[in-house]
Amino acid sequence: MQLAVKANQEQREEFLSKSIPANISIIWADKNIPDAEVYFDLLFEEEGAAFSSINNKPVFVNAVIETCQTLPKNFIRINAWNGFLKRDIVEVAAKESMKMEAEKILNSLQWKFEWVVDEPGMIAARIIAMIVNEAYFGLGDEISSKEEIDIAMKLGTNYPYGPFEWSEKIGLQKIYALLKKLSQTDKRYNVAPSLEEAIHQL
Repeated sequence: MQLAVKANQEQREEFLSKSIPANISIIWADKNIPDAEVYFDLLFEEEGAAFSSINNKPVFVNAVIETCQTLPKNFIRINAWNGFLKRDIVEVAAKESMKMEAEKILNSLQWKFEWVVDEPGMIAARIIAMIVNEAYFGLGDEISSKEEIDIAMKLGTNYPYGPFEWSEKIGLQKIYALLKKLSQTDKRYNVAPSLEEAIHQL
C-alpha cells in the first residue's frame, strides 16, 4: 500500500513513531499531489484541504474541530494534533459509508484506533482543551504560575505535559478555536478571560 502524507517535520516524526509496516510505503507530499492509494493530510487545520481534488480514494484529515458533515464524503477525521499521534489509540470519525474502508487501512497500518462520535474535539482534545482552559482560569485568579501549574499537573496526574505545555505543543490558537466552537452549545467551555487575553497578545 502506498500512502501520500502531507505533514510538517514534527508530524512526520510522530507519524513514523507508529512503526509503519514494511509493506507500506510513504510519499511525503509537498507542493504536488502524488498518486497513492491512501492520503493523510495532517496540515488540514493549518493550511486547508491539500487533497481536495481526490474524491475516489480515502483521505484521512487532521480535523479535530470540523466534523464530517462539512467534509467531502471520502474524508475521514483523525485526531493528529501535535502529541496525539504518539498515543496508543488514534481517535477516528467518518461517515458510515467510509468506516469499513477506514478500518481496513488502519488495520493494515497496525494502528489501534477507536471510533468516536462525530463532534468537535472528539474526546481527548475536548479534555485537554478543558484542562488548558481551567489552568488559565487559575492563572487569572493568581492561584499559581504557569510553571507551577504544569509541574502540579504532571506530578499529580502523571500527564506527559502540563496544561500550558500542552497549549504550546498543540498551539493555543487551536485550543481557543475548539473552546469557542464548543461554547456555542455548552457554556462549560466558555473561554477563560486570561486565555482570551493571551490569544490577543499573539
